[in-house]
Amino acid sequence: MDLQLKNKTFLVFGASSGLGRAVAEALLKENATVIGVARRKALLKELEENAGFTAIEQDMTADDAVVNLVNAIGGKQVDGILLNGGGPPAMQTLETKIEDWDAAYHLLLRWKVVLLKHFIPLMQLQGWGRVLFVESGSVKQPLENLVLSNAFRVAVVNMAKTLSQEIAGSNVTLNVLAPGSHDTDAINRVYEKKSEQTGLSFDEVRMQAINGSPMKRIGDASDFASLAVWFFSDFSKYINGQTITVDGGINKSIFG
Repeated sequence: MDLQLKNKTFLVFGASSGLGRAVAEALLKENATVIGVARRKALLKELEENAGFTAIEQDMTADDAVVNLVNAIGGKQVDGILLNGGGPPAMQTLETKIEDWDAAYHLLLRWKVVLLKHFIPLMQLQGWGRVLFVESGSVKQPLENLVLSNAFRVAVVNMAKTLSQEIAGSNVTLNVLAPGSHDTDAINRVYEKKSEQTGLSFDEVRMQAINGSPMKRIGDASDFASLAVWFFSDFSKYINGQTITVDGGINKSIFG
């Protein structure tokens, strides 16, 4: 299917690895223009070799991050945004310190609000825009050892839902993808935490996760990216304010 993205430009955060990189690569295959943002520009070197890809090094939790990003883009029209980034450390509630909660707020929520306050009005003026959040299956049911993610990602989803209703009718949509376990570095950190707690090896913990999935496997980043790219197209124009779980069916809720 031709998703008709050739003349559109997308900002992809966390583009250096995992789900963000997979989405950036999928957009490039659709001949879209991609601006990839990551904390370490060196990891974007391979993508920089692609026509239509621009790499920007920026830590989005920094106070001046959005100003720096806007300056780096140089006034270029942005048609879609993938709001994606790393999560906080795996911890249980009583392990955390207040500083951990402050850091998680900046990492998962604050920068997204600041960024959207700049770009949403521009998308409204141009009459078209797609914003896609990459959060977690924890927004549907809490995940063990991830209390910081559990708490703040739900806040992101509620913010996104509220904003989607406030700007409905402008042809700018906001939706959330809530991934379960995918074969990325992020899930490996969760397995490492579980290994420390249980005394099981990393491989044993990983196999438990695989066996606990109805599909008996963990996700592939390219499969996730294929859905994300479709949401960036005009074919998704009547879907707004939704949270779609991408987890192989492990969430048993009828609203999973």
